[in-house]
Amino acid sequence: MTDQPAKPRPAPSGPYRRVLLKISGEALMGDQAYGIDMGTAERIAEEVGAAVAAGYELCLVIGGGNIFRGLSAAAKGMDRAAADYMGMLATVMNALAMQTALERRGVQTRVQSAIPMTTVCEPYIRRRAVRHMEKGRVVIFAAGTGNPFFTTDTAAALRAAEMGCDALFKGTQVDGVYSADPKTHPDAERYDQLDYLDVIARDLKVMDASAVTLMRDNQIPIVVFDINRSGGLADVLDGHGLCTVVGPKPKKTS
Repeated sequence: MTDQPAKPRPAPSGPYRRVLLKISGEALMGDQAYGIDMGTAERIAEEVGAAVAAGYELCLVIGGGNIFRGLSAAAKGMDRAAADYMGMLATVMNALAMQTALERRGVQTRVQSAIPMTTVCEPYIRRRAVRHMEKGRVVIFAAGTGNPFFTTDTAAALRAAEMGCDALFKGTQVDGVYSADPKTHPDAERYDQLDYLDVIARDLKVMDASAVTLMRDNQIPIVVFDINRSGGLADVLDGHGLCTVVGPKPKKTS
């Protein structure tokens, strides 16, 4: 997509300015059992585009579980490193699908891959990624960390720290963190606020332990919300949406 001249951008109204949005690969499946539902990708892209138009700087990490899950393949006898590399390639496919959905809405987007593949996307370069976001472009980080044995949760935490993000938003299928799966345990307790250590000690499955620890070390809050609710991203960015915050509560802007 050809770059357009930079336009003045509004100041974000919420407590965050730069945010990394982590989306699971399964979130792109929609009602399908496998693969990418472009209607779902278009809906998510609409919300991301609205956030950019409101002045927020966004970067994304998308999982690959809708196409290939390395850990499951390894459990069936495949070499774990090879399976993880295949999972990383699945995240590149999801990133390109999301890029297409965003650019249909006029949102300038860059995909950066931790595994160099310059025919289809940029290599991951931290300073370049920061500059893209400063110009109002959405950067989608693909291929995890580029290393096997690390999840896309850990990749999201790493990129959030490298980009100097104010928060890591995790879009899930529920409106926050619960003591158990609310779909199978209707009496599960919902939390509005948690400490990083609470998540690890209670094994709450927000993100893997290495990702939570990295966020704790950098004091970056993890905000868990329902990615499927229309307007959910905008509401949480503005500071009044239903979510669970792991870590420090944001300071309200005037």
